[in-house]
Amino acid sequence: MNKLNKILTEVSQLTLNIESNYPELYRFIDENPMTIPTSSHPDIDKEAMEDYLKSLKSILKHHIETHQNKK
Repeated sequence: MNKLNKILTEVSQLTLNIESNYPELYRFIDENPMTIPTSSHPDIDKEAMEDYLKSLKSILKHHIETHQNKK
């Protein structure tokens, strides 16, 4: 499996985890600036997907850190 496929798989798994375990956070994923293309035909390459994966991980980490005591 090439690197881009691994990244896509990890994005899918992380998104499913957020959807299943953090539904209050899942609704904000669509509003993440990383998902809004800046051109009409954006290129989706390995670097763009790595950046998106990092942003998802960062969002989840921040959410867990700031909400862990509220449960």
